[in-house]
Amino acid sequence: MSDGTGREGPAADSARHPGAPSAPGTSAVVVGGGLAGITAALTLADAGVRVTLLEGRPRLGGLAFSFRRGDLTVDNGQHVYLRCCTAYRWFLDRIDAASLAPVQDRLDVPVLDAEGPRGRRLGRLRRDALPVPLHLGRSLATYPHLSLSERARVGRAALALRALDLSDPALDTQDFGSWLSAHGQSARAIEALWDLVGVATLNAVAGDASLGLAAMVFKTGLLSDPGAADIGWARVPLGELHDRMARKALDSAGVRTEVRTRVTSISLDGNGRWSVQVPGESLETDAVVLAVPQREAHDLLPAGALDAPERLLDIGTAPILNVHVVYDRTVLTRPFFAALGSPVQWVFDRTEASGLRAGQYLALSQSAAQDEIDEPVSALRERYLPELERLLPAARGAGVEDFFVTRERTATFAPAPGVGRLRPGARTKAPGLYLAGAWTATGWPATMESAVRSGVGAAGAALSGLGRSGAHLSGLFEEAA
Repeated sequence: MSDGTGREGPAADSARHPGAPSAPGTSAVVVGGGLAGITAALTLADAGVRVTLLEGRPRLGGLAFSFRRGDLTVDNGQHVYLRCCTAYRWFLDRIDAASLAPVQDRLDVPVLDAEGPRGRRLGRLRRDALPVPLHLGRSLATYPHLSLSERARVGRAALALRALDLSDPALDTQDFGSWLSAHGQSARAIEALWDLVGVATLNAVAGDASLGLAAMVFKTGLLSDPGAADIGWARVPLGELHDRMARKALDSAGVRTEVRTRVTSISLDGNGRWSVQVPGESLETDAVVLAVPQREAHDLLPAGALDAPERLLDIGTAPILNVHVVYDRTVLTRPFFAALGSPVQWVFDRTEASGLRAGQYLALSQSAAQDEIDEPVSALRERYLPELERLLPAARGAGVEDFFVTRERTATFAPAPGVGRLRPGARTKAPGLYLAGAWTATGWPATMESAVRSGVGAAGAALSGLGRSGAHLSGLFEEAA
C-alpha cells in the first residue's frame, strides 16, 4: 500500500516479494526480532512460507544484545544456558553458532563464601559420571557451605522435589520457599544452594517463586539427566550470535528483515487477511506472529483475540542489574564463580569476548535486583568494589579502569505463584494470529530456552492454520527430560 506520497515503502515491498505476489496461505509477518521472533521466522521460512520480520530496534536479539563502549564490546547482561536447553542448542545450530557458545564438559561451579573461614571459603557444585541422583552425591557430601545435617536434609528435599508431578496445576499456586521450609530446608540451605541456582534461573528468590516453575527448573536441570545442568555461555559478544549470525541465517532462509520498523497496529480485513501497520504503510499477510513483550502484545491485540487480555497486564516483571568492572590486571583466574555472604551473585570473566587487550573485564550478574535497579552508579560502585576485594584478594590494590552498569528493569516476567494461569498459549481466538515470547505458556521460566520454544510453537500453530505441514517440527529438537 502507498505511504501517501505515491511511493511504496520497503517493509510493504518485503511482504510481497521476492517472486510473484504472495498467494493465499503463503505469507507471514513476525513482529519482534528477539529470540522468539527470530525462531518463528526461521521455522516458518524453513517450511516454505514467505516471511517478513519486523523489529523496532536497530538490531536483532531482544534483551540478549551487545553494544560498544569505547574499545569494548559489552553484553547488556550475562546470559547462560544449560545442556538441557535443547531448543536453544538447536537454535545455535540453526544459525551456525554452536561452536561460539559451547557447554562445559561437566558441571563445575566454584562457590566463594565471603564470610567463610579461611581454607573453607571455596566450595564447588560439580557432577560425577554417575546416574541421577548419585551424580551430585559427592559434591553435596563435601560442600563446605552447609552443615552435615543440612546436606542430609537437602538430599531428602531433592527426592521429594523429584516426585512432584509438574502437570499438577496446584504447584503453581504455592511458593517455593514455603515448600522448602516445610521439607526441612534451613535459611542457610536456601541461600547457599536453592537460591544460588534458583535466583539465576528464575529471577526470584524462593519465597517469591512459583513452586511449579521452580520444580521444573530443578527436576529438569539437576534431577533428570547427569549432564543436564552443564553450563554453556557465549565466548563471543551476544550480538555476534543473536544479531549478525541470526540475520545471516534469516537472509539465507529468504526472510526479509526490517529493523527500525515499529508496528503500530494489526487488524483483520474483510478478506480474512491481516493488515500490519507501520508508520506510513500497511503490510498484508496471511498470518501474524506477535513475538513482543506481554504489555506490547496486549496493546496490539485486536478485540476478541483473547478471552481475558487484561491477564497479560497481570504478568509481573522482574529486573536484572549488571555491574561491569574493568581492572588494570588479572584478578580472577576462573571463567566464573558464584558468591555467598555478599551482595555479589555471579561473576564472569568477559575479557576475551569484549576485545579487551590489557587488564581484565568482569561482569556481575545481579538477578532479582528490585532493591538496586534504580540506585545511582556511585552507590553501586561503593558497594561492589569492596565486595569484589573481599571475594578476590588479587583485586585489592588493583586499579579500576572503568566501572559502569546496565539495567534491564523488565528483564523477565516475574515467576510468582499463580503466573501459570496468566500465560497464554500460542493460538489466539483470531484466525491467523499467534503469540510468541518467553512469557507465553512454554512451561519454562523466562529464559532463552523458553523464547526459542515459544517461537517454534507459534510457527507450528501458524503452519497448521495456513494448511502447511508442520511434521518436521516434531523432531526439531530433543525434548528436555
